[in-house]
Amino acid sequence: MKIKSISKALLVVSLSIASMSCTHTTNTDQSSEQAPKVKAYTKKYTNADFYTNGVFNKDTALKAYLDMFEYYGVPYTDLMKKDMWVTDFNLGDFEHVGMGGIFWVNDSIHNYFGHEIYLLPNQMIVEHAHMPTPGHAAKFESWLVRNGSCYNYSIGDSTANPPQLPESQKGFITVSHFTEMKVGDILPLAKIESKHFLFAGDNGLIVTEFGSYHDGAGLRFTNPGVKF
Repeated sequence: MKIKSISKALLVVSLSIASMSCTHTTNTDQSSEQAPKVKAYTKKYTNADFYTNGVFNKDTALKAYLDMFEYYGVPYTDLMKKDMWVTDFNLGDFEHVGMGGIFWVNDSIHNYFGHEIYLLPNQMIVEHAHMPTPGHAAKFESWLVRNGSCYNYSIGDSTANPPQLPESQKGFITVSHFTEMKVGDILPLAKIESKHFLFAGDNGLIVTEFGSYHDGAGLRFTNPGVKF
């Protein structure tokens, strides 16, 4: 009788523990399912913010990039405070066409270049090419996406279902082949001296560029109104 009573008591304890375990697991699952999702980074500024009486406001442009840095956890270092630049390419449409960037290194002696490119959501770098200059070959480059996404446009057959590109540049775009790039993707320039540009996705873009020496004199923009 004693053995039967002890066995029965152990069975009750075991069932109670199993019940508590199941309840704990269920609560954990429910907590996980109910956890709020992080909202994706989206456009926050328009041309109305970037221009004052028709003049490009670089401070507001920088503020927009810093807001994106904060979202993606990118530190704004002392070197960036010193050397980072922003440009609207003198086109007056920074919401759609412009960029921020910093040259980490640009060494003409050893022929190498490191660059970070920053684009706000749906912002485009104007179409351009790199040509040889006296003493330097045409720049060649590759791009590595760190945050956000982009459409990397280059020479080649037209790609179906393209994104809506800025109206202000539609008369100055000659390439229609693109590769959609996401975080971790890396892509080289299709062909040296070929025209190309980047167009950021809905969540903006932070991309590292690796290349040979960048000589500004070798830049060729399709849009004759560009100043850089």
